[in-house]
Amino acid sequence: MKIKYFIVIIIIVFGVSCSSAKKRAVSKERVKIIKMEEDSRNYFKAYDPWEPFNRRMYYFNAKFDDYIFLPVVDTYRYVTPNFVEKGVHNFFINLSEIRTFVNSSLQFKGKKSLVTFNRFAINSTFGVLGFFDLASQVGLTRYKEDFGQTLAYYGVGPGPYLVLPLLGPSTLRDATGLGIDTVVQNYADPLNLGDASRNNTEFLVTNSVDSRSNVDFRYYSTGTPFEYEYLRFLYIKVRELQGQN
Repeated sequence: MKIKYFIVIIIIVFGVSCSSAKKRAVSKERVKIIKMEEDSRNYFKAYDPWEPFNRRMYYFNAKFDDYIFLPVVDTYRYVTPNFVEKGVHNFFINLSEIRTFVNSSLQFKGKKSLVTFNRFAINSTFGVLGFFDLASQVGLTRYKEDFGQTLAYYGVGPGPYLVLPLLGPSTLRDATGLGIDTVVQNYADPLNLGDASRNNTEFLVTNSVDSRSNVDFRYYSTGTPFEYEYLRFLYIKVRELQGQN
């Protein structure tokens, strides 16, 4: 009998030990998961002191996109022949070369300035105001520079993260740069468009619709509840990389 009791006691002690080991393992796993979540949150942190405003603006942009912008874009794609749509896109891309040329020059990036100038000259003449992108066909690379990058070049920090109405992710520095780029774009008029690019509603709407038509991003399509944080993180990192080129 004593042997039986001894065996039972051993079994009980062994069971308790196993149970305690499992609990410790589960506890360690939970701690590990919590730490991973904390690390993830820290990794995606950004200077976002205006987050309440930015989140509301993000939500507004998403609703505007769903109910107004995307239906207009879909209609535009449906009624516009592909070659015309491509030509319109090339035209607006050609106009953006002015911004790139000015900012490349301000940053003393000689190669980018020269290539951009040649692209604009070729496409504006032989390419019929840019409707045909002949410059790319002859091997001239298209570059992108803006005044936000110019400010970064001269040591201006990005400042607070900012979600702009309709335009989306930005920073205080980039939003300021966008305003300056817009003024330069409107008043530097090598194509002699006059007030068309400044005051013509159809021109401005077409430009906006064309830009949105060529961006594949759709709000709340990432399948994650942290889309705001991810998009903020990606925007900031992309701008950092652009500032290094």
